[in-house]
Amino acid sequence: MLELDEYKLELQKYRNPLEEVKASLDIEGKEKRIAELDAAMAEPGFWDDVERSGQIMKEIKGLKGTLEMYESIRQDFEDLETMIEMAEEDSDDDLVTETGEMLRSFTKRFEDFRIETLLSGEFDANDCTVKINAGTGGTEACDWTSMVYRMYSRWAERHGFTITVLDLLDGDEAGIKTVTFQVSGYHAYGYMKSEHGVHRLVRISPFNANGKRQTSFCAVEVLPVIDDTIEIEVPDDDIRIDTYRASGAGGQHINKTSSAIRITHIPTGIVVQCQNERSQHQNKDQAMKMLKSKLFLLKEQENAEKMSDIKGEAFENGFGSHIRSYFLQPYTLVKDSRTGAENGDAYRVLDGDIDLFINAYLVWKAAGPEE
Repeated sequence: MLELDEYKLELQKYRNPLEEVKASLDIEGKEKRIAELDAAMAEPGFWDDVERSGQIMKEIKGLKGTLEMYESIRQDFEDLETMIEMAEEDSDDDLVTETGEMLRSFTKRFEDFRIETLLSGEFDANDCTVKINAGTGGTEACDWTSMVYRMYSRWAERHGFTITVLDLLDGDEAGIKTVTFQVSGYHAYGYMKSEHGVHRLVRISPFNANGKRQTSFCAVEVLPVIDDTIEIEVPDDDIRIDTYRASGAGGQHINKTSSAIRITHIPTGIVVQCQNERSQHQNKDQAMKMLKSKLFLLKEQENAEKMSDIKGEAFENGFGSHIRSYFLQPYTLVKDSRTGAENGDAYRVLDGDIDLFINAYLVWKAAGPEE
């Protein structure tokens, strides 16, 4: 049958890529690492250190998940070969239809999994800290910042990641001026690093009485959360610590005590803030972790080119520097200026469907784009 011949040819296209993925996974190395982590879990007092045990459990879950996914896809490939052989022998139309459905499911799962194998950077498996700042556009930009924050929240929810707000400053009239949050989950940084840069919105402004089309910007900074077992010395003389009252809704301490913390690293000018914890001490600890992560990255970079690879290029939060545009007027379209990926359903993208752009970025980056 012609359909079966097409299915057989389509399936065989994936034989070599499947072997390439297997080689890139370093299955033996992952199995060895799982054995090491299992041994660590068996040590007396393992559960006494909640943070360390949590990190190990997350790593084991990620490693096992990757191996199980590969094995499932490999098994699907073999099952499809068997299905095609059976359909050729029986000439069963229902079996042919089922084979086609299985093939479509296999190709999607394989392509998604192949994208995940591109997450092999030093920090790709880590959690990440994301900061969104409203740029050019006033109240409209603050509203745009809140829309982008919601977009990431929806994406994280769909993929099983958790978001913890570390700092948030509301806009004067609406929206958000700036928000910093942590995305937690295996490969959180690997996926979210694609979002680093300026995002541009074009729409009819709801804040403009004349109904004019307006362009707004917000800047997204993405940094990996560095394991706090890495020692980074920060002399007291190098930092300035300011306290202020936390903003927004919250518990009894919010807006009543100066529990929020802002730390400025004087030699580099790096500023970090945290206000989500209940006490000033907890906020200081969280802010220091954020500062040490940034300082570690700076310390590890031997030149500006490698630094830009991890932190992303420096950018101006305005015209001419955006990585992605979101058009709501006069038509709907989202287009990434780096990869050329686009989606005509802008509202679906703003509801968290950004996988197309993340995947396109990972493929583009792996291909070695010119800087």
